[in-house]
Amino acid sequence: MNTSPYIQVGLYLLVLFALAWPLGRYLTAVMDGRLSRRFAWLGGLERMLCKLMGTHEEEDMPWWRYALAIILFNVLGVIAVYAIQRLQGNLPLNPAAIPGVEAGSAFNTAISFVTNTNWQGYVGESTMSYLTQMSVLAVQNFLSAATGVAVVVALIRGFSRRSAAGVGNAWLDLGRATGYVLLPLSFVFALFLVGQGVIQNFDGYKELKLLETVAYQVPKNDANGQPVLDAAGKPVMEDVKTDTQTLPMGPVASQEAIKLLGTNGGGFFNVNSAHPYENPTGLSNFAEMLSIFLIPTALCFMFGAMVGDMRQGVAILAAMTVIFLATFAVVQWSEMHANPLLTQLGMDGSVGNLEGKETRFGIVASTLFVTITTAASCGAVNAMHDSLLPLGGLIPTWLMQLGEVVFGGVGSGLYGMLVFAIQAVFLAGLMIGRTPEYLGKKIESFEMKMVSISILITPLLVLGGTAVGVLHPAALSSLFNPGAHGFTEALYAFSSAANNNGSAFAGISANTPFYNLALAIAMWLGRFVPIVAVLAIAGSLARKPRLAVSAGTMPTHGPLFVVLLVGTVMIVGALTYIPALALGPVVEHLQLFSR
Repeated sequence: MNTSPYIQVGLYLLVLFALAWPLGRYLTAVMDGRLSRRFAWLGGLERMLCKLMGTHEEEDMPWWRYALAIILFNVLGVIAVYAIQRLQGNLPLNPAAIPGVEAGSAFNTAISFVTNTNWQGYVGESTMSYLTQMSVLAVQNFLSAATGVAVVVALIRGFSRRSAAGVGNAWLDLGRATGYVLLPLSFVFALFLVGQGVIQNFDGYKELKLLETVAYQVPKNDANGQPVLDAAGKPVMEDVKTDTQTLPMGPVASQEAIKLLGTNGGGFFNVNSAHPYENPTGLSNFAEMLSIFLIPTALCFMFGAMVGDMRQGVAILAAMTVIFLATFAVVQWSEMHANPLLTQLGMDGSVGNLEGKETRFGIVASTLFVTITTAASCGAVNAMHDSLLPLGGLIPTWLMQLGEVVFGGVGSGLYGMLVFAIQAVFLAGLMIGRTPEYLGKKIESFEMKMVSISILITPLLVLGGTAVGVLHPAALSSLFNPGAHGFTEALYAFSSAANNNGSAFAGISANTPFYNLALAIAMWLGRFVPIVAVLAIAGSLARKPRLAVSAGTMPTHGPLFVVLLVGTVMIVGALTYIPALALGPVVEHLQLFSR
């Protein structure tokens, strides 16, 4: 599977753009209401939904009511996910008789899935029943993705409307995104995955006899499922011997489809898409990578169509693609080098760094997946990120820290990049002494205050959380690695949580009271503070008249703007995070390759 990386990434982008173009046109028809106006029975369903939610399909919400509806909807989701986890031991569809989830872990997981993060501090196949996986975790995979679509559509309306009081109907947008886009796409993709060998059943777990007895060590847990620590604060390990293996079953394909299409990332199994029951073949691996970027790419085309200038959407997509290709090249280059510590032990280093990777996928397909899943706020993995070489691990960390705007999550990637676009035109306006404008709307002090809040909240959570994580004794006990790599594990965890990615450096034991609470706070604030700020921008822009293009208007659809936008994203990311990255992966790289 180590075909030329240029061929693989070129083929990947070619197929991606070919699929995303018609989906973008379809999304435009769905979200502007043309689809439901064309088919009367869909309009009837929408009226029923609005009546159920106490609203009317013609209601146009001001931004603050739209934001309130979004937050209320997600708070109810947290309550539902938490309750089912706690009660699952007494509920059906639990053939393995798994007890209810411990309170701290259940709280963290509820926040995680509602915020589209899917951070998993637990082992899925031994912690969650089939009912929990299907009725709340998979459902939130749909609803959290729909939330992102609704918010970005509201922002696009802010650009396209003139002197309007509202930004749309939140309940209608949520329903349309879920029912017309996410459900049908997931149904088709789940059938494809079943055809590739992904399991979909309600069977009990299978107990198989091994050819020989195996022995290994695992962290010892107390009665509440928390790690037992020694006097030094390190996890106590216990020896395990067994001559049997348990093969978990379950309705995997249905959750796998939306996990990827919704850029959620939470796996049915602990090793996620490295498990052959989730990702069995090279073709399924390629399709899973496509599905992660599919809707974020289509939303760029939808953006161009809804603002009346497709070139605007293509410019945003071009900026995303440039950053994606540059970061993939670095990860690929890094992982083609062998780990010096292993070559010193006599390992053949000619094939590169295969530690933590599936040999059936190889280095190229693994590094491509690594870059895709962290450029998007997905977090699904087909290789272990903790085993990447230092610079190979730096790039996925930094991609998350940029705000998940390089394609990004469903909806959140585009509205995050549009926030950077507003900042870019503001900087350009400062340089030429002209009031900045974007898509015919003046960018004034209120918009820039909201842009600042949206951009600065995640660095505050990431860097502040990491600082506490490497100083607090309860947090230090979770790090299985000392020095620079241990620092990177903590930095990666808070970068993943605050930017709603969900992947992890697996050398950290995160199912502890400290991390369950700290990461839940980071996930919630990292998700909803930017959402409120973006909706405030949408409301402000919608009230403004649309200015005519003049000789002094800066074009925002050409190569110059793409360069400006890429530079803005990269410089903000560099200035914010380079000092922290220097203490982690950069120091580790120098230590590793100076031996």
